[in-house]
Amino acid sequence: MRSVLILLAGALAPHLGAQPVKPPMPGFDIAAMDTAADACDDFYRFACGTWLKQNPVPADEPRWGRFNELRDRNLFLLREILEEVSEPDDAGDAVQAMIGDYYAACMDEPAIEARGAAPLDTLLDAAAALKSKADLPAFLADLHRRRIAAFFRFGATEDFKDAAKIIADVDQGGLSLPDRDYYLKDDADAKKLLDKYVAHVAAMFRLAGADNAKEKAQVVLRMETALAEASMDRTARRNPDNVYHIKTLAELDALAGAFAWKAYFQASGAPAFDSLNVSSPGFFAGLDEQLAATGLDDLKTYLSWQIVRAAAPLLPKRFVDENFAFFGKALLGQKEQTPRWKRCVRRVDRHLGEALGQEYVRRHFPAEAKERMLELVHGLEAALAADIETLDWMTGETRQQALVKLKGISNKIGYPDEWRDYSGLVIERGDAFGNARRASAFEFARQLAKIGTQTDPDEWFMSPPTVNAYYNPLHNNINFPAGILQPPFFDMALDDAVNYGAIGAVIGHELTHGFDDQGRRFDAEGNLRDWWTAADAKAFEERAQCFVDQYAGYTAVGDTRLNGKLTLGENTADNGGLRIAYMALKERLKKNPAGKIDGFTPEQRLFLGWAQVWCQNMTDEFARMQVTSDPHAPGRFRVIGVVSNSPEFREAFGCGPNQAMAREESCRVW
Repeated sequence: MRSVLILLAGALAPHLGAQPVKPPMPGFDIAAMDTAADACDDFYRFACGTWLKQNPVPADEPRWGRFNELRDRNLFLLREILEEVSEPDDAGDAVQAMIGDYYAACMDEPAIEARGAAPLDTLLDAAAALKSKADLPAFLADLHRRRIAAFFRFGATEDFKDAAKIIADVDQGGLSLPDRDYYLKDDADAKKLLDKYVAHVAAMFRLAGADNAKEKAQVVLRMETALAEASMDRTARRNPDNVYHIKTLAELDALAGAFAWKAYFQASGAPAFDSLNVSSPGFFAGLDEQLAATGLDDLKTYLSWQIVRAAAPLLPKRFVDENFAFFGKALLGQKEQTPRWKRCVRRVDRHLGEALGQEYVRRHFPAEAKERMLELVHGLEAALAADIETLDWMTGETRQQALVKLKGISNKIGYPDEWRDYSGLVIERGDAFGNARRASAFEFARQLAKIGTQTDPDEWFMSPPTVNAYYNPLHNNINFPAGILQPPFFDMALDDAVNYGAIGAVIGHELTHGFDDQGRRFDAEGNLRDWWTAADAKAFEERAQCFVDQYAGYTAVGDTRLNGKLTLGENTADNGGLRIAYMALKERLKKNPAGKIDGFTPEQRLFLGWAQVWCQNMTDEFARMQVTSDPHAPGRFRVIGVVSNSPEFREAFGCGPNQAMAREESCRVW
């Protein structure tokens, strides 16, 4: 995102510490429920109440839920693999040697301490040596190659209106906090966090040996605030028209001429191109003003901070601890640092995910699981088709286009048909910092090489061990990595009802994304095209507004409410996904009738299966961050928001008209 635990020889062995215990397999659990609650008044408590009481947020996590349980188990399984292949073996498999060496280097704290801040000093010295603003393009290209996200982002993307073609893209960036709103809100909590952030930046500068650390921290805050003010907010970015602006290089120069774009693109190693997508023109106009008005010394200070921030997790302990003090404790409410082995496993997955995924798939994703998953997908696709065919608000013209798009959705299950080639990437034992930077540069070059080529519909954008799934509107496909196809989402040993409520609803969720407020804007070929009649578009927007209003009424923490517009796509997909999962289960039950299990009907177990994958606790700090920057609602509202709109739920549990889970003004699009 390991079979037998092996104690490693050499430099790695002394630093593993106590061996972690293999987490139990998470899964659907009747004992997790609180049956003292009334399902029709609070279904989340009914389905998850005992689990919530027995599973407080661990000290080394900001949130703990069923997703986390599965991710934790997957991390352990990946650790088993990595410890085995970390044993030096000249005759071993090259792919396994690469992931083993990367992990060994990351775990080798004595080597990291011995190197000290030398890797950081090299980059900081280069920043200090900038003679004029004319040196910025080449230097910034080098930082971006190392995945140091200063000022803006540059890469490759599909052309929204010709999705078979890959084009260059520049987009807003350069912020250290999770969202622009962290810089712009003026409430007491926001100001308090910004004060902590400034203190943290100053502390990191001091660790890096800088003079005038407090003054430098204020420069960073001032510059990042200006970038935030120029940035498009997340809600506006949900409209694909707002982030699609094809411009020639001359037009980009006219928009932001204070920066030498031609020199930057050449230094980045990108192939030649005449035009590109400028995702956020307003941001680049603001950046242009900032670059023109800011002195070279302040620009160096900002760049130096971005270097320090990006490097901190791979530097000696003093940097790691200070980085955690803000980004873990202050920002997320995490009490203790995540164990190093977990951080290192995640780094291998991030940089060498398909190399690590090969062995994970071999051990933990049998062929029969893929076959059953495909059967579920086909059942959900048929249910969505039946749903579209019977919608009373959609006219025939748009309905036929929707069915064409649905038929065109392809699905990818488990892992790629062809594994990514990492040859050419140099991984060295004892060089954790260098490995991360070389891996970043390798991936940056891989992405830029796509510019001017054709889209590869078989490419995956998540590694096989990832506990997640996604719909890609530009490829018109749904993607389910092997990592999520485990209990509690997908359990080969359980009844159909629970599986349809868990992974079935996730399948339905991803299919529905093709028809949410963003996905509906793209056609069957993945092109941004308006295939809706005006009447149908109006009917969709009216129904979508119901979800906006409903979820905006939920309070996440304190007086912080959910952003109904930001979460609209995910809420639409949740509601539509569970409904078509219910439809698919009913069809399945016609062929395979089932009675009660543990006292619950198949229909009830479907809703329980859905609810239990969202059992979760979180810190207040994490809740505030999620509401600000995450398009997903917290677990509680993903459950009660959906079931309170569902007439099928009311029927299954016999809810009365005045109960909380039977909203009088229920919402539905799909």
